[in-house]
Amino acid sequence: MTEARRDELDAIDPGWCPVWDTGWQRCYRLVQNHVQAGGTLPTAEGDVVVQGEDLGRWVTAQRFGWEQLLPVQQWVLENTLKVTPAEEDERPVKRTQDSKWAANLAAARQFHAREGHLRVPRKHVEHLAVEPGASERQGGDGEAVVRLGTWIDNARRRGDRLTEERRADLDALGMRW
Repeated sequence: MTEARRDELDAIDPGWCPVWDTGWQRCYRLVQNHVQAGGTLPTAEGDVVVQGEDLGRWVTAQRFGWEQLLPVQQWVLENTLKVTPAEEDERPVKRTQDSKWAANLAAARQFHAREGHLRVPRKHVEHLAVEPGASERQGGDGEAVVRLGTWIDNARRRGDRLTEERRADLDALGMRW
């Protein structure tokens, strides 16, 4: 890049850095402009959307992906926007295969209790009451959204690979294999 071109870019944005992702720099500037205009730092998805960019999602991604940022990016976020890395207790808990199975099975039992069968349409979504924060797919306060139809279809296709216990759980609900 020529020195003249570099000077032109610096005149537009002195903080511009050719090695940083342009999407990162764009979102950083949008958040910075929002805060400088008197807005609060967006901290949740959907809080503030500017020019099609979800700034709350971006800030959250920076906090949870802190280790992937360059040290100078971390410094810029901390010193200009007061963004800090997410604390350990803020990080979402990774769901195990067993916990996913348990949530899906609970949704299947709920459907069976209500409908009296387990003939679930492929696109059916079941809303399952859960403790807040217990599900990564929240449909609202204390509610998990389970794509039950897809799960039943996949379980049926993979039935030969399920453990005896899991097959028995579904058999008890009248699963058609």
